[in-house]
Amino acid sequence: MPRTATLDDADVATAARLLWDFNEEYGDPAPPLEALTARLRELMASGETAVALADDDLGVAVLRLRPNLWSDALEAYLAELYVVPTRRGQGLGRALLAHTLDLARSLGADRIELGTSEDDVAARRLYTKMGFTRHEGTRPEDPLMFVYEREL
Repeated sequence: MPRTATLDDADVATAARLLWDFNEEYGDPAPPLEALTARLRELMASGETAVALADDDLGVAVLRLRPNLWSDALEAYLAELYVVPTRRGQGLGRALLAHTLDLARSLGADRIELGTSEDDVAARRLYTKMGFTRHEGTRPEDPLMFVYEREL
């Protein structure tokens, strides 16, 4: 059963290691594990970030929270969802995501957003099964939404 991570050293270290492994698997840059662990602890302590861990610590979800412009509730952003490769396709991601949705609600969020790449078909299938809808580009007349980033 997935659980909400605490500020316990073991939970923070496990979550940071899984996040580091995620970036390593996909060739994305990541700070050194020690720095990532310290930053994750800081964000969790602030209340701006909540973390869920999957069964046997084989997956992690990171939830970012912020005030919502359109309601008094918070809005949540699923920043990361990762399951170790050997456990994918066994329902662990679904259970972790369900726990994360419950966690977001319990923390006062009334909506959640996420982003994923076009080629991550398994993740897109999971999100659709879990009730997420994709609005842009689903019909020929719908415009695609583009995400832009810039270093500051």
